[in-house]
Amino acid sequence: MSSATDTRRPRYLSDNPRFLAGLFMSPAVIYILALVGFPFILAIVYSFTDISTGNPALDFVGLDTFRAVLADPVFRQALWNTFWFAVVANLLVVVFATALAEVLTRDFKGKWLVRFLVLLPWVAPVSLATVTWLWTLDSIFSPIDWVLRELGLITENMYWLGRPELARLSVVAVQAWRVIPLAAVIIMAGRMAIPGEIDDAVAVDGAGPWRRMFQVTIPLLAPIIAVAVLFGVILTISDMSVVYVLTRGGPTNSTQVLSTWAFIKGIEGGALGQGAAVALFLLPVLIAITAVVLRLARRREVM
Repeated sequence: MSSATDTRRPRYLSDNPRFLAGLFMSPAVIYILALVGFPFILAIVYSFTDISTGNPALDFVGLDTFRAVLADPVFRQALWNTFWFAVVANLLVVVFATALAEVLTRDFKGKWLVRFLVLLPWVAPVSLATVTWLWTLDSIFSPIDWVLRELGLITENMYWLGRPELARLSVVAVQAWRVIPLAAVIIMAGRMAIPGEIDDAVAVDGAGPWRRMFQVTIPLLAPIIAVAVLFGVILTISDMSVVYVLTRGGPTNSTQVLSTWAFIKGIEGGALGQGAAVALFLLPVLIAITAVVLRLARRREVM
């Protein structure tokens, strides 16, 4: 009996599936712990101290750091802007990505070129792409202003990044421009998975393109759209490159978000404890928005 059991056991570690599973998963686990887990724990520790670049001692102060952060009007503005940018930008993402996915699933000449151009904003480095937008929205040399002046729509420059409302709209537009390609690819994959028989049946029933879109295609794509929105929300909230390169949170902190304010407060300002506390507020914001998106997607699936 024991001899039969011994023959079933792997003779070498390389034949043991559990050992191989742990071995192949260990690089990913180490990567996550080193680049995510350790900084996260360090941020939690820092947020309960008054550590700064001038005083690196870890003096425990309890919740005083969080009270100071909550009392800061710039933090409250950054928190509101984070929600506002995420919601408005991803509403634009849903509309344009769904329309793009519908177009890119059709057969037409030059579709490969259109797909390539659509993906360019996503594959380009975010800092390089944002620098391009920084020049495009320049207060003096903006080509958008030049076109509008030539068309007779304006008589003076718009100062896209110098006026609070226009600066917010500019940040939202650039954030949406960045995320739309990824969302379009996700929705396009879901659109191609819809059986052709459904489109044929809808066509036989005499439904027009708009009715087919809003009563058939979008309801079927709702869970896929929710996934695209979830990725877009995470990218919009956690990324600081767009706001930092375009406006650095200005003018007068009108475009400040949590990620940029945490960097400015903790790294540039030297208040590491308060910077860590600001950064930690990203976690409940992401959890809250993710829970809402997944709940809506789940409810749509049940319906």
